[in-house]
Amino acid sequence: MRTLIYSAFVSLDGVIDSPGGGSASEQHRSGGWTFQDLEFLPEAYEIKGTEMEEAGAMMFGRRSYEAFAPIWPDIEDFTVVKKIPKYVVSTSLGDDGLVDDWGPQIILRSLDEVEELKQGEGGPILIAGSAELARNLSDAGLIDRYHLLVFPVVLGAGKRMWSETDKDKQMLKLLDSETYANGITKLVYDVVR
Repeated sequence: MRTLIYSAFVSLDGVIDSPGGGSASEQHRSGGWTFQDLEFLPEAYEIKGTEMEEAGAMMFGRRSYEAFAPIWPDIEDFTVVKKIPKYVVSTSLGDDGLVDDWGPQIILRSLDEVEELKQGEGGPILIAGSAELARNLSDAGLIDRYHLLVFPVVLGAGKRMWSETDKDKQMLKLLDSETYANGITKLVYDVVR
């Protein structure tokens, strides 16, 4: 069985929206908040490189795919994921919406298809961005691990990491944590089943 990992930059009040600055379709008054007002410390972001090197596949919701796909294939820092499969969970994206030259790309049409994918063989599946997808996967009990970089900021507005769904309590087991001099805290949790 494959491990489904959600990786996020998150504010103390749970906002994950537009951490790198947003996109034309998703503007946010605090867009780019991860790179504002904090000293950049490379060690605080090491987990991002490690998780991409260890990923056996990546997964996106449609909007995140449409934001990343035109840019990531040509960014040298992301060449490690160019050849691994990319899964896009969408009911509306057609095959003609997939970009060229970014390795294998497969559209999944339902959370049932995500669950089937998890049952197969292969390395971890890393979810980047994709707030709505992550909330839906969490609510369905499909996420196995969280890689969180928690920033010492309260934003007030934006997409939230967690849904408002009334569901049973979910326990998490801390696997790794570290706090950096700029106030960012890395938290790695496994979901307890």
